[in-house]
Amino acid sequence: MPGRLSVIGLGPGSTALLAPMALSCLAQAGAVVGYDRYMELVDPDLLQGKTLFSSPMKKEMERTAKAVEFTLAGLDTVVVSSGDSGIYGMAGLVLEYLEREGLLDAIDLEIVPGIPALCAAAALLGAPLMHDFASISLSDLLTPLPTIMKRIRCAVEGDFVIVLYNPKSRKRDSYLGQALAMAAEHRGPDTPVGFVRNAYRPDQDVRVATLGSCDPEWADMLTTVVIGNSASRLAGDKILTPRGYFEKYG
Repeated sequence: MPGRLSVIGLGPGSTALLAPMALSCLAQAGAVVGYDRYMELVDPDLLQGKTLFSSPMKKEMERTAKAVEFTLAGLDTVVVSSGDSGIYGMAGLVLEYLEREGLLDAIDLEIVPGIPALCAAAALLGAPLMHDFASISLSDLLTPLPTIMKRIRCAVEGDFVIVLYNPKSRKRDSYLGQALAMAAEHRGPDTPVGFVRNAYRPDQDVRVATLGSCDPEWADMLTTVVIGNSASRLAGDKILTPRGYFEKYG
């Protein structure tokens, strides 16, 4: 009989923020599969005695196939993502793979939620996501750049707080600057902007600035950037996007 296939999110990286259900899946697993950098975030004690498979970036298809192979061989298998596996993670690819291979009825698939990077970043920045927000990845590996920029423009014009994932890499160092410039066309220079790198990890870095003073060079691939909306403001060293309680009830 096939094993159970679980796709989990490890949260931001700290073991203290690993969801209990994800922890239980890891403890019971016979095999664990993941991106090599994310596997390093798992407590080594949880991996002892298990069948392990890791691979570098851009090998997601390989990892998915290996996880399905382990599961069909009878092992309860866990695929790890960072944050939440359903937000730019492995959940969608695993589900699509099972669909395309005709295995949806043959394998018991469980998607386990985790704490996403945008929630970790928001907590460290204060309360920037108290009103409607849009999450956009600046990686054009799977999404055409014109589509990304259209989404940013629509979010800016709609006055959403904007969360930017994958803001920068060696091959694309100008996209974040373009996104910030687009925001500046509709929002004032005092609009707060937060940069959170490696949230809840040993080398965590949190910076709060404004559209008029922030520097795109502060970001890299491990950074989450939050751009406030027209109502967002600095509250001390935190970012606050008011929900409107004082205006309604105060």
